[in-house]
Amino acid sequence: MEALHRDDPLRVGAYSVLARLDAEAELGSPERLFIVRGGDGDTLIARLPRPDTDPTRWAIEAEGARRLSVPGFLGVREVGGGPAELPWCTAPYVPALPLPAALRAHGGPLPGPVVRALAAALARTLATAHAQGVTHAGLSPAAVLLTADGPRLSCFGAVRAAAPDGEHRSGLPGLDSGSLAPEQAAGGRPRPPGDVYALGAVLSYAATGHTVPERDELPGFLREPVTACLSRDSARRPQAQQLFPHPEPAAHAATVLDTATPSPIPLPASVVVALAHQSAQVLAAELPVPAHRIDR
Repeated sequence: MEALHRDDPLRVGAYSVLARLDAEAELGSPERLFIVRGGDGDTLIARLPRPDTDPTRWAIEAEGARRLSVPGFLGVREVGGGPAELPWCTAPYVPALPLPAALRAHGGPLPGPVVRALAAALARTLATAHAQGVTHAGLSPAAVLLTADGPRLSCFGAVRAAAPDGEHRSGLPGLDSGSLAPEQAAGGRPRPPGDVYALGAVLSYAATGHTVPERDELPGFLREPVTACLSRDSARRPQAQQLFPHPEPAAHAATVLDTATPSPIPLPASVVVALAHQSAQVLAAELPVPAHRIDR
């Protein structure tokens, strides 16, 4: 949770904005996340496109996400916006840290058991989505929100929102080049193998702090699966359900194998403290009303 910046909105639809959920420039984030509060006191996460993102294409993906029911995706409760404002959507608030913020809170890459559990949870989420005919098309470190109840995937459809099929997407604002499959960067239609490529990049980031590591940098249990995920040939990548099928639960954490619910993972104490601190800040937050600002 971070203080609002001068150019941040004070209102999103009928909601008052309390703070940012993410930092100024999370790694490759195609959208901005805010913590907002409604008139009934309900606290939500609001998602808005970056100013340099096509708002129409982003709104289409937000509406598509609203119609989905995929365990592990950050659910969409409401989609709004209009000619005079950027589109936006909301999700129920739970204390959450984008993966880059979690690494900052921890002081570096996450421990091996945490990465192993994260790998199993994300692979399971993608396998469930792909079985429903859904391609996430936006997975990157910034899209992974760590919560006490398991990771949630935000940024649904970011690749599709960035540019239509057939147009090159390399270097476009908001797309993390390290997480973008080569065929998608070249303008190909987002398909499940692209999600698998992005999963390899996310797990590399969680384990090493960057999305394109040398093979020897990766812990032993990640080397073969991540190398396969990051194959430039999409036909050589494994399917999500073939990855990390048998997670080893930590002794102090329950592991949920049922795909109907998100999967809790063990989190480092530093990340748990950061989540608790965020929760306390939200509970104590008062609506910001700077004298120099005008509601928009």
